[in-house]
Amino acid sequence: MPRTRNRPPLDRHAVERRVLAVLRVVVIVAAVLASAGPLLYGIVLSLRSLPDVIAAPLALPAPGELDFGAYSEALRDESADGYGLARFMRNSLVVAVGTTVLAVACSTLGAYAAARLRFLGRDAVNGFFLAVYLFPGIVLAVPLFVLFSRMGLTRSLLGLVLIYLAQTVPVSLYMLRNYFRAVPASVEEAAEVDGCNRVQVITRVVLPMALPGITATALYVFMIAWNEFLFALLFLVDDRERWTVSLGIAQLTDFTVPAPVLMAGSIAITVPVVVGFLAAQRLLISGLTAGAEKG
Repeated sequence: MPRTRNRPPLDRHAVERRVLAVLRVVVIVAAVLASAGPLLYGIVLSLRSLPDVIAAPLALPAPGELDFGAYSEALRDESADGYGLARFMRNSLVVAVGTTVLAVACSTLGAYAAARLRFLGRDAVNGFFLAVYLFPGIVLAVPLFVLFSRMGLTRSLLGLVLIYLAQTVPVSLYMLRNYFRAVPASVEEAAEVDGCNRVQVITRVVLPMALPGITATALYVFMIAWNEFLFALLFLVDDRERWTVSLGIAQLTDFTVPAPVLMAGSIAITVPVVVGFLAAQRLLISGLTAGAEKG
C-alpha cells in the first residue's frame, strides 16, 4: 500500500497570517476602487458627448469615440460661447504664485529666527503662529472686507493676494520652524568657524538643507490659494473678469450646464496642482518627513 503523508495540523498563527494577508489585499483593492473609481468615471464622462452620456451613462467610449469638446467649451471665453475657465485659471495662477512666493519668503526668515535666535517671548510667539491660523475665515471676513473696501482693494487680485498671505504665513511659519529645527546646529557652527556670516549661513547652508521642507510648504500654500473660495467670492463676485477657478467652477454646477462640461472643468483645474506635485515629488516626500525629526 502506498504510504500516505500526514499533513501537519494548521497552526493558529499561520491561519491568522493567511486570513490577514487576504484581508489586506481586499481592503487595498476596495480603497483604490473607492478613491480612484469616481475620478476615473469623471474622466471618462468628460470625454463623451452629452447624447452618448444620456443614452448609456455607464458605457465606456471606444478610442475613436473620444470627444474633447467639453474641455474646449469649458475653457473657451464667454464671447465664444464658452465658460471662460481658462481666464479664471490664469487669474488663480497669478494669485497662487504671488501668494506662494511672498509667503515662503516671509515665512523662511521668520521660521529661521523662531528656530535659531533667542529673544524675549520666543516660546509664546511660536504658539501664536498656530493660534492665529485656527481662527475661522468667516470670523475675519467682515472686518477684512470693511478694511480692504476703504483701501480700494476689494475688486483686485492684489487684495486677494494680501488676504491669502495673511492666512498662510502663520501655518507656513509653524511648518518651516520644525524643518529648520531638524537642521543640525553643528553644521551652522562649522560654517561660522569657516568665516561665514549669518546671511551666508542661511543662504549657503540652511536653505539647501531645508529645501525639501520649503518645497512641501510652498505646495501647501499654493493649494490653499488655488482652492480658496470664501474670500474670492466676497471680494470678486462683482468683477467677473477677475474671477478665480473656485468661482469659475461654481458656475458650472448649474443644472443647465452639461455633465461632461462640468467634469471637464473640474479635471482641468486640478492639472496645475497635479503637475506641481509630480514636478516636486521627491522633494515633497522627503520634506514631509524631515520636520518630524524634531518637534
